[in-house]
Amino acid sequence: MDYLPIFIQLQDELAVVVGGGRVAARKIELLRKAGARVRLIAPELIDELRELSLQGSIEHFQSLFAPAYLDGAAVAIAATQLKEVNAEVSRAARLRGVPVNVVDDPQLSTFILPAIIDRSPVIVAVGSGGQSPVLARRVREQLEALLPARLGALARFVGDRRREVKEALPLQQRRPFWERIIGGIVGSRVLAGEEAGVEEAFAKELKSADAGGEVYLIGAGPGDPDLLTLRALQLLQQADVVLYDRLVSDAVLERARRDAERVYVGKEPGSHHLTQERIHELMVHYARKGLRVARLKGGDPFIFGRGGEEIEVLQAHGIPFVVVPGITAALGAAAAANIPLTHRHLAQSVTFAAGHVLDDATLDWRFLAQPNHTVVFYMGLAQLSQIVERLRSAGAPADHPAAIVERASLAEQRIVRGTLRTIADSTRSAELSAPALLIVGKVAALARADLDAVALAAYETEPA
Repeated sequence: MDYLPIFIQLQDELAVVVGGGRVAARKIELLRKAGARVRLIAPELIDELRELSLQGSIEHFQSLFAPAYLDGAAVAIAATQLKEVNAEVSRAARLRGVPVNVVDDPQLSTFILPAIIDRSPVIVAVGSGGQSPVLARRVREQLEALLPARLGALARFVGDRRREVKEALPLQQRRPFWERIIGGIVGSRVLAGEEAGVEEAFAKELKSADAGGEVYLIGAGPGDPDLLTLRALQLLQQADVVLYDRLVSDAVLERARRDAERVYVGKEPGSHHLTQERIHELMVHYARKGLRVARLKGGDPFIFGRGGEEIEVLQAHGIPFVVVPGITAALGAAAAANIPLTHRHLAQSVTFAAGHVLDDATLDWRFLAQPNHTVVFYMGLAQLSQIVERLRSAGAPADHPAAIVERASLAEQRIVRGTLRTIADSTRSAELSAPALLIVGKVAALARADLDAVALAAYETEPA
């Protein structure tokens, strides 16, 4: 390593900055965040620094640099545009044993300031050895996107309870306990800002060093792994067992922990691989073994995912769980096909309907057939002709737009567009297969080059 990464305690320590421009202002901001007392040496200041000086927030000496200004300093930063001044600051600091940073000049520096991710008290620093600050900032941005915004809250939660755990558990049990807390239900609730039940859950975990497992009901989204939520990815990375259904793509499954046990619990249309009751049994079985179980479901767990039934079972058995929403198939398919599910002129409401349930008492077909309404049918490909017939009988015109999106968001995605008159024949000709969603409504025509006449008229008559 060219540099040893360290964190310096600067609370109430003297930090000397030489230079009165924008760069100096950025460094002073960091030093003040760390609690340092800032002494600024510069003949002239920008307005931002002048205001800090007038407020008494920094100590300003309106003069040229002199080595005596470094007396008592914990660190020094040279941020002028004059190479000779920066070199003089570097020499004086080295002679006094004061760590010095010369901005954009690693050769004159004894330390560098990294790109920082601040989740206090968690701090992540990224450096490039002074070779490429832009690259270091880019890496910081990528890491920042992965780190929960409330990571600092979790660190404080843990810190406040370290003494309690130290007194309750022997040394060999502490690390696995904290891993379970940070990576499990308690940590997830703290990161989500959920206060209710957190203390009770923590106390329950601490009471038993051999605490039981837990279950994560995770929405896998429409298939593209980049559409996983950050929380879903984090929990997938720590699950011991993954129970996944047929709508979970291989690419999403690859995001799970490498050594996690993978159990397929998919149910094919018309031929269930496993019953829902058996899936319940597996969740309870693995959790009672003390394992962290990811129940990975295509789309969202609570949109035709039977997640409600699964949490009822988990609650009945006293197994802790967390639900992670996913981008449901309707939203993924609509985005993939550039079809807005609602539109100011064309659709003021939207309904998600189960296409395999066609009983008149279950679905209000007159409501679904309304002209300014969008309907997304899940699991309706096999009943497409019957769905079209029901909508037509309920008053939907034959030229009402419709679209089928197959394997939305994946590389093999296909889209068939048409109307209620043509969509069934077009779908058969294209030989589409599940998973596929049917979108019915005027909005389904918007992605076509020839806008629906009603939509065009709406644009033309809209008041300025």
